[in-house]
Amino acid sequence: MPKFAANLSLMFTEVPFLQRFEAAARAGFTAVEFLFPYDHAPQEIAGELAAHRLKNVLFNLPPGDWNGGERGTAALPGREAEFRQGVARALDYAAVLGTTRLHAMAGILPSGASAERRAACRATYIDNLRHAAAACEKQGVTLLIEPINQRDMPGYFLSLQHEAHAICAEVGAPNLKVQMDLYHAQIMEGDLATKLRQYLPRIGHLQIAGVPERHEPDRGEVHYPYLFRLLDELGYDGWIGCEYRPARGTVEGLGWLPRTDSDGAR
Repeated sequence: MPKFAANLSLMFTEVPFLQRFEAAARAGFTAVEFLFPYDHAPQEIAGELAAHRLKNVLFNLPPGDWNGGERGTAALPGREAEFRQGVARALDYAAVLGTTRLHAMAGILPSGASAERRAACRATYIDNLRHAAAACEKQGVTLLIEPINQRDMPGYFLSLQHEAHAICAEVGAPNLKVQMDLYHAQIMEGDLATKLRQYLPRIGHLQIAGVPERHEPDRGEVHYPYLFRLLDELGYDGWIGCEYRPARGTVEGLGWLPRTDSDGAR
């Protein structure tokens, strides 16, 4: 059975962020992920992880002006220095938290961006990812890129699985992999089982949510039990991030989550 990590940016929001670690542990999780840790000192978060025997498996590099609508800077020409500062900052946090996966968000392109603009963004993306992958490699960290659907994030630079894998191949860094969120992939492409069979060796992290509302994965059009069995058959031993918004309370919605041992650990 796959291993599940609670996403503390979307789950357990009934309590403040630093209290969500205890809530996740009480619910049976042994690992967590979150979007951004930067509002708190790394030592604070590390203390919560240690106190509740949790592993942090993923967070994102700084995204630029998130509240202003930015969604990453990796593919934005002219923002290279800011991106590289963000890589260093994320790695400082990762060293304290014991995190081994970091996600670099590409960024939003203006509506109607020209082919020339997209080409410039792609070249910037490749150069930035090469820099970030090299820095991450020194610390034993896997760098991730994620295709995100155009309905939820219009204009996001990277939306399709084959595009992400082509970029990884061009960058040529063994520690650069794809973060495949099955929610985004279903909205953009579907055919999830075939894509898992095709791409799994180059996938560094998986995430799930129900489609189309992004609630619990037992709601909506995707039959996740089938995909979980398939991942077992394919030998996937990584984490699956539960990046969904609970329809009601977080704990009340955990009936879908398989128990993985006699003690009830997730």
